[in-house]
Amino acid sequence: MEARDPELEKELDATLRARRDLGEDYDSALVESFLEKVGERLDATVDRRVRRQAAEQQMTVARGAGRQRSADSFGERFGFGIVTMILAIPLSAIGVANAGLPGLVVTWLGIVGVNVAHTAQAWPWQQRGSRSTGSDWND
Repeated sequence: MEARDPELEKELDATLRARRDLGEDYDSALVESFLEKVGERLDATVDRRVRRQAAEQQMTVARGAGRQRSADSFGERFGFGIVTMILAIPLSAIGVANAGLPGLVVTWLGIVGVNVAHTAQAWPWQQRGSRSTGSDWND
């Protein structure tokens, strides 16, 4: 809805002319009628915006960009962490047996690196295109 809506200006002019013609006895009825028309215009604008936003969301989902990390990503990360800890035991033994303390350090740096890389996929700033830059006020 524009700042100056020509249709609403015409309605207001008609309401003011009707008030002059009918007198002050009909003020409340005229004001109610005008406010009803303003409310209808606002409802129509809101409906149009809601439909447009729903269509944009459907397009986003249809394109596959709507697939974001959900609540199950915690379970995925937790499971991955458990698996890497279980695998850390034999890998640590192999590292110590072959290279001693430096082998153990390298093994655990690798385990931590794998876990950090897996967790980094869920960081919010890594998800591109998830935010809309448009304003809700623009029509």
